[in-house]
Amino acid sequence: METKGREVKQLPMYKNECSFAGYNAANLMKETAKIRKLITKRGTIEMLIPLCCSTDPVRYKEFRHLLKGFSSKTLARRLKELEKGGILQRQAYNEIPPRVEYRLTSKGQELVESIINLLQWMRKWSKS
Repeated sequence: METKGREVKQLPMYKNECSFAGYNAANLMKETAKIRKLITKRGTIEMLIPLCCSTDPVRYKEFRHLLKGFSSKTLARRLKELEKGGILQRQAYNEIPPRVEYRLTSKGQELVESIINLLQWMRKWSKS
């Protein structure tokens, strides 16, 4: 591969079995930045875990109870960000007192499954 008259080295492939063969490393780095932006904000992963452990929706009040130490403002902001990102589905009911429930979308379910796989990888390799 050449760029402006000079050769750019390709990354060595592990036993020619890399599933990312043919991908542009710079583009992958940009994509990982998007993922990092989404899941590394304070409280994001903690909000997804209760949702993955139940098929029932989770109410705002339950999040408040489970996520002690998070301000209402932070909790509301993260929930809105996850909803906007297509990770959560929000259902508001016209009741008094107001009732709002959240559940994972299929996109959110895939994200949580990926996080759980990463946690399993961490458990496996942190023992060695």
